[in-house]
Amino acid sequence: MKLSRPVSWFLLAFGLWSWVIWVTFVKNLVEDGSGLAFDDGHPTAYFWVHLLLAVVSFVLGTVIGVIGLRGLRALRRTS
Repeated sequence: MKLSRPVSWFLLAFGLWSWVIWVTFVKNLVEDGSGLAFDDGHPTAYFWVHLLLAVVSFVLGTVIGVIGLRGLRALRRTS
Protein backbone atom coordinates (compact mmCIF):
# COMPACT_ATOMS: atom_id res chain seq x y z
CA MET A 1 0.00 0.00 0.00
CA LYS A 2 1.30 3.45 -0.88
CA LEU A 3 0.55 6.56 1.11
CA SER A 4 0.21 9.90 -0.61
CA ARG A 5 2.64 12.67 0.25
CA PRO A 6 0.02 14.77 2.13
CA VAL A 7 -1.11 11.76 4.18
CA SER A 8 2.48 10.83 5.01
CA TRP A 9 3.25 14.40 6.14
CA PHE A 10 0.04 14.47 8.18
CA LEU A 11 0.94 11.22 9.96
CA LEU A 12 4.47 12.42 10.67
CA ALA A 13 3.19 15.76 11.97
CA PHE A 14 0.60 13.99 14.12
CA GLY A 15 3.29 11.80 15.66
CA LEU A 16 5.49 14.79 16.46
CA TRP A 17 2.54 16.78 17.80
CA SER A 18 1.61 13.89 20.10
CA TRP A 19 5.09 13.92 21.60
CA VAL A 20 5.07 17.69 22.13
CA ILE A 21 1.64 17.68 23.78
CA TRP A 22 2.16 14.65 26.00
CA VAL A 23 5.67 15.60 27.15
CA THR A 24 4.23 18.92 28.29
CA PHE A 25 1.34 17.13 29.97
CA VAL A 26 3.62 14.73 31.86
CA LYS A 27 5.82 17.63 33.03
CA ASN A 28 2.72 19.40 34.34
CA LEU A 29 1.46 16.19 35.93
CA VAL A 30 4.72 15.61 37.80
CA GLU A 31 4.82 19.24 38.98
CA ASP A 32 1.16 19.23 40.04
CA GLY A 33 0.58 21.29 43.13
CA SER A 34 -3.20 20.97 43.34
CA GLY A 35 -3.17 17.68 45.22
CA LEU A 36 -4.76 15.66 42.44
CA ALA A 37 -1.62 13.82 41.31
CA PHE A 38 0.10 13.49 44.68
CA ASP A 39 -1.22 13.06 48.20
CA ASP A 40 1.44 13.68 50.86
CA GLY A 41 4.15 12.99 48.28
CA HIS A 42 2.63 9.70 47.11
CA PRO A 43 1.15 9.26 43.61
CA THR A 44 -2.63 9.00 43.48
CA ALA A 45 -4.87 6.99 41.16
CA TYR A 46 -5.32 10.17 39.12
CA PHE A 47 -1.55 10.28 38.55
CA TRP A 48 -1.31 6.62 37.48
CA VAL A 49 -4.30 6.80 35.12
CA HIS A 50 -3.00 9.93 33.43
CA LEU A 51 0.54 8.58 33.23
CA LEU A 52 -0.85 5.45 31.54
CA LEU A 53 -2.76 7.65 29.07
CA ALA A 54 0.45 9.54 28.30
CA VAL A 55 2.48 6.36 27.78
CA VAL A 56 -0.14 4.91 25.42
CA SER A 57 -0.23 8.21 23.54
CA PHE A 58 3.59 8.21 23.27
CA VAL A 59 3.48 4.71 21.79
CA LEU A 60 0.65 5.50 19.36
CA GLY A 61 2.23 8.83 18.35
CA THR A 62 5.53 7.08 17.70
CA VAL A 63 3.91 4.33 15.61
CA ILE A 64 1.86 6.83 13.59
CA GLY A 65 4.89 9.08 13.06
CA VAL A 66 7.01 6.13 11.90
CA ILE A 67 4.32 5.12 9.41
CA GLY A 68 4.34 8.68 8.03
CA LEU A 69 8.14 8.71 7.84
CA ARG A 70 8.20 5.37 6.06
CA GLY A 71 5.58 6.66 3.62
CA LEU A 72 7.74 9.71 2.83
CA ARG A 73 10.85 7.58 2.39
CA ALA A 74 8.99 5.21 0.05
CA LEU A 75 7.79 8.17 -2.03
CA ARG A 76 11.33 9.54 -2.26
CA ARG A 77 12.68 6.18 -3.48
CA THR A 78 10.06 5.91 -6.22
CA SER A 79 10.39 9.52 -7.42
